[in-house]
Amino acid sequence: MSVAETQRIKIGIANPTALGLFGLAIVTFVAASQKLGLTTGLSFVIVYAIFLGATAQLIACILDFIYENIWGGTVFGAYAFFWYAVAVAWMMKMGVFGPELAAACDVKQLGFAFLGYLIFSVMMTIGAMEVSKLIFIIMVVIDVLLGALALNAFGVAPHLTHTIGAWAEMITALLSFYACSAVVLNTFFGRVFLPVGKPFGIFK
Repeated sequence: MSVAETQRIKIGIANPTALGLFGLAIVTFVAASQKLGLTTGLSFVIVYAIFLGATAQLIACILDFIYENIWGGTVFGAYAFFWYAVAVAWMMKMGVFGPELAAACDVKQLGFAFLGYLIFSVMMTIGAMEVSKLIFIIMVVIDVLLGALALNAFGVAPHLTHTIGAWAEMITALLSFYACSAVVLNTFFGRVFLPVGKPFGIFK
């Protein structure tokens, strides 16, 4: 493919960040409602985990890679597969795939998965410093969420870590709703309608 053809493809693609942020906002909003005891059960949480948390972010990931935005593509892609995996893990634990798999579930393995994602997210948080202050704050809250989920899965102060994780997830949702709106409205109006804060400018 020629450079000119590549440029034409780029010109025809809008910024996918808002879609990815919306997917993150919805799934964490619904999941947080369950963790906070506002709702019960995981059945409907699984639906939004698959379609919004996973698929919407995966679409944003693919388009970001076409945009040559390695940070956005990697983050949205990693979190998309996180939600696919979490949704399947919930279904396994609920016995959807049979009693044998449900009986063999070891929640500590999820703890290691959360810990691995925490390591990844901390590194991506450094990159977020050169995206915007709002995205950096969202990443910091996600780091807290993943840390709480990991500790909870390992059985460390389960009530406290569950509560911290629940509120971190709700805060992630609310901030992501704002960030999604900012991306769309700032682009649509061609000016700063909802401020997100300039990058820190430390590494770039």
